[in-house]
Parts: sequence; structure tokens; C-alpha cells
Amino acid sequence: MPASRIEYLADHPDLIPTLAEWHHEQFSYLSPGSSVERCAAHLLAQRGRSDIPTTVIALAGDQLLGSASLVTQDMDIRPQLSPWLASVYVAPEYRRRGIGSSLVRRIAGEATALGVERLHLYTPDKESFYLRLGWHTLEHNQYRGHLVAVMALDLVEGPASEPTGGEAGEEADPGR
Repeated sequence: MPASRIEYLADHPDLIPTLAEWHHEQFSYLSPGSSVERCAAHLLAQRGRSDIPTTVIALAGDQLLGSASLVTQDMDIRPQLSPWLASVYVAPEYRRRGIGSSLVRRIAGEATALGVERLHLYTPDKESFYLRLGWHTLEHNQYRGHLVAVMALDLVEGPASEPTGGEAGEEADPGR
């Protein structure tokens, strides 16, 4: 596999259908009424560059590996929290290679450049992955029928781009 790179989805709109299918398959259980078409519409709306919302993608050559988004809101029961890291996804055959960690760090860097002091996320099953990247747990809560961890990354206390433990290659699929 060639070296991976991270670019804006805005520069690769032809990849939206594939990404929409991946996101629907991975996250639809957390989004009642979701469809591939709705996922594509959300991705079309998240094609910013150095802005909120934005989506970045990991590529190796022309091969799509994964994605992550920076959005204003991702959890309707926590409207006071903003912005959010959302839709972190790495294709199964490319997991455990540091791609998810790179996507998370890129979004943290994008948020830092925009003056964001704290970034949020929720995850039903990847809390330990994010803890290794320096995130901390704010709470555990029921959300749409699933127990999730609501987490935060403080961007003003230190470099958001450096993980606090574990090796980049030790990651699990970051999921949400």
C-alpha cells in the first residue's frame, strides 16, 4: 500500500457515494431514519475547508481508506457542547495501521487552527482508543438505546496532535 495522506473531502466529491455507504453501514444504528442518501447529503454539506463543518479523508494513491468530520453538533441531547469530532471511520482492511489516529489528529489540528478550545465526541465502543489519544471522558449516557461515552479533548492545554500513550499501529477501528 502506498503511503497514506489526508485531504479534504471537498477535493474528492466523487468519493461521497462510497463514503456514504460506509457511514450508513457503520453508524445507522445510532441515527434512526438514516439512509445512504441522507448520509450522502450530510457529506455534501460537510465539504468545507478549514471551516466547520468539514470532512477529511485518508487516501493511499486513489484508494479511499477512511474519514473523519468536524461538525457543530453531533448529539442532540448535548446541544451545549460544540464542536464535535464525528464519523471517524477506517475501512476494515486498513484498520490497525494508525490511519484512525491520523484522522483524529488532523481534525484536532483543524479545530485548533479555528480557535476551538475543546472538541467533543461520543462513542459507544471506542473509549479506550480515544483515551490513548489524550481525550478524557466527561460522562457515560444512554443515547438512542446505546450506552455511550461522551468525551472531550482540550486543545489549549498542550499539543493536540500528540497521542498520550499506545502506539499508532495499536488502534482499533475508531468507529464513532
